[in-house]
Amino acid sequence: MATHGREYKADVGGAKLLSAAFAGPHAWCNEKMMLSETLSDGIGLPEFFGFGAFDEALKTYAEATGGTDRRAVASMWSLYYFSCLTIPYIVAGVLGRQALPVAFEEMTVAISADGLPRAFGVATTGGWQDRGKEEIFSVLRPLVDDHLAKVVTHFKSAGGISPKLAWNNAAVYIDYALRTAGTEPLNDQAEAMVGLRSMPDGAPNPFYDCLRYEEDDGARVCRRKICCLRYLLPGVPNCGSLCALPSQRRQ
Repeated sequence: MATHGREYKADVGGAKLLSAAFAGPHAWCNEKMMLSETLSDGIGLPEFFGFGAFDEALKTYAEATGGTDRRAVASMWSLYYFSCLTIPYIVAGVLGRQALPVAFEEMTVAISADGLPRAFGVATTGGWQDRGKEEIFSVLRPLVDDHLAKVVTHFKSAGGISPKLAWNNAAVYIDYALRTAGTEPLNDQAEAMVGLRSMPDGAPNPFYDCLRYEEDDGARVCRRKICCLRYLLPGVPNCGSLCALPSQRRQ
């Protein structure tokens, strides 16, 4: 991924916003990702995951949900993390050609009273993004290499969820963002993300086969490859046709 060496500018009424793409139906992204300097209760991600704060957040969320299965609690927590991180990143990249700086070591996170991620902070507004022939992978590569690959290891070591489950959880929201970001759904890009074994440079594609599209009663539906375990948490509804488990889809 390359940038033109200049900072992305998004000014509205004299106020510096993170992305001009965070407007209209995507205005809610302003509450999920912002400049670190405006996220007053943010904590650096290396500190959050490295010094016990993540464990405390999982305990708080477990108490809030009544969940007793550590893997299910951590998996559900990661769904909030990935939605808060990846959807704004994809919206900015696809609609604004803006490369948000999402390196794990340089970001902050704020946690809500129930222990869930509330918002992320980034150091700058980033730069303009040049895209290659394989557009989606040029957008995703910094996110994958500089952030997701690192946080997935923490979800395994401290949360007990497998890397395959974590990548599947992330893929769900990236797929959603791609299909809803623009005026025309980026279906081909979304399907390339999960349909190719390797990235254009030959590196393994961690999203390969995470989602599958199947026919169900005449309708084309999207299904996860691996269940997110939410059925193990009391009072948490299942994810309907998206669920990998037939028994849960029937409920």
